[in-house]
Amino acid sequence: MSLLVNRRDLEFFLYELLEVEGLTRRKRHSGQDREVFNAILDAAEALATEQFATHAAKVDEEEPTFDGERVHLIPEVKQALDAYVEAGFMGASFDAEIGGMQLPWTIAQSCALYFCAANISTVAYPFITIAAANLLSVFGSPEQKQKYLKPLVAGRFFGTMCLSEPQAGSSLADIRTRAVLQPAGHYLITGNKMWTSAAEHDLTENIIHIVLAKIPGGPPGVKGISLFLIPKYLLNDDGSLGSRNDAYIVGLNHKMGYRGTVNTVFNMGDHGQCVGYLVGEANHGLSHMFHMMNEARVGVGLGGVALGYTGYLHSLKYARERPQGRHPQNKDPTSPQVPIVQHADIRRLLLAQKAAVEGGLGLVLYCAHLLDLQRTALDCAERDRVGLLLDLLTPVAKSWPGEFCLEANKHAIQILGGYGYTRDYPVERFYRDNRLNPIHEGAHGIHGIDLLGRKVAMRDGAALAALSHEIKQTLADARTQADLASYATTLTEIYQKLLSATQRLGVLRDGGNVTRALANAGIYLDTFGHVIIGWIWLRQAVVATRALAGASQGEQEFYRGKLQACQYFYRYELAKVPERLTLLATGDDTCLTMHENWF
Repeated sequence: MSLLVNRRDLEFFLYELLEVEGLTRRKRHSGQDREVFNAILDAAEALATEQFATHAAKVDEEEPTFDGERVHLIPEVKQALDAYVEAGFMGASFDAEIGGMQLPWTIAQSCALYFCAANISTVAYPFITIAAANLLSVFGSPEQKQKYLKPLVAGRFFGTMCLSEPQAGSSLADIRTRAVLQPAGHYLITGNKMWTSAAEHDLTENIIHIVLAKIPGGPPGVKGISLFLIPKYLLNDDGSLGSRNDAYIVGLNHKMGYRGTVNTVFNMGDHGQCVGYLVGEANHGLSHMFHMMNEARVGVGLGGVALGYTGYLHSLKYARERPQGRHPQNKDPTSPQVPIVQHADIRRLLLAQKAAVEGGLGLVLYCAHLLDLQRTALDCAERDRVGLLLDLLTPVAKSWPGEFCLEANKHAIQILGGYGYTRDYPVERFYRDNRLNPIHEGAHGIHGIDLLGRKVAMRDGAALAALSHEIKQTLADARTQADLASYATTLTEIYQKLLSATQRLGVLRDGGNVTRALANAGIYLDTFGHVIIGWIWLRQAVVATRALAGASQGEQEFYRGKLQACQYFYRYELAKVPERLTLLATGDDTCLTMHENWF
């Protein structure tokens, strides 16, 4: 088995749970089939194994350096990314007419899973680029698409996403970067950004920065934010590279993990000559950027799952091979030691990882599939329904893996014991890399506020109603299987309590006590996420139970592993949720009423 991803498990999600082959009956993906999808997955696994995983430790140890003019990376990064571009992965999900393969996003994300598990630092460069290209494909002008989108899809240019500023952080209403319209139609940009990934390198011909800035005279706060395209090198009319733009990095941020991804302090307009081009409508920049950010947020969730998953597989291999100790009933010290996988507490740690990473993978691939359904739906009502589901689940898909697949990485280190705490094994690196995922693309608490403050209430609860419909269908399917009836009962009771707590917090929120309601947002997000993962696991259990009867012995072991992990999640994780829901229903004010001087 690959130590990146269990291919059998990935195919279970794609072909048995999500039934992605159904997408090939839709016009966008006609002519594609399972054979095509598997060939793409094979290529991704091979490339990730041979070109990305092989330098993951080195790029972590020899992180980028900046000499005041250029950023220096180990050569293996460019070699891997050139191979990635050559294989066509940059354009995997883009339209064929602009050079893409027009694959379903679900398949593209499944390929991304391999690359994230292999080397999340190196693959960050194309992933940010893909998000930038997707944004331009929606909001870019025809000229911008011709001059910038096609080279991005082709991998000749890479992209960035420039949001945060030193004084603002995640509070984008407080950004100070300015954009002043010039007679020629472009803007001159002045300001600086912090935590900008991939803002300087020599990996491609050009770097296209997607930047949030404010046009003087616009509305205050987030309503006055606009979106701009700022190329590292300006382009001539024929598309060739022109002069260097006035946008430079002034330093690197040195991180706990993700060390191979250049992360910068980025200045624009120090000499008054930073040229930028408006993307979309003025003062609508944040809504435009959310198209890129929401994609990146689900991508963060995928990265969290991938790092948790590879950590799980590494610790599973170690547990099967590492002899240590004997069974409690064996008192003979001269008898052979047993592999540690035979110890119950090691199995507990492995089950905890399996439940988290396979639950998280089910969630992020479900979200990817929703995007495919939204893109290809002919019926407006269906397109709206799946769009609501995707909007509701995006903060969960971003945040839950970042918290609980990180916990899985902790368990992987524990299984390896002292060895896990050393750099002789990669599990400590997986943990360090994964620790970023609760922070970037919006810190964990921000997504709790988004979920409780906006998403569950949007359009008078239409998104929550759409989710309830999906969960009820799963519950009905589970009740037809005697072995799953108790799980269906448990999830029914917990989901009703979640709806009740949501309603009570909504009364606080809408009744003028929004501060008290949102003081519970972080716990609400975790609890909501646990309920969603419980639903994802019940969906897996329904499929596994139906498949058991006609399965071979090896397949039966796979499906029984699914059922045991579902049992673990319900008994060990979902069992914690009712207590949290009782607390949430009170609109607890413990944290809110704590005075800063009491710390």
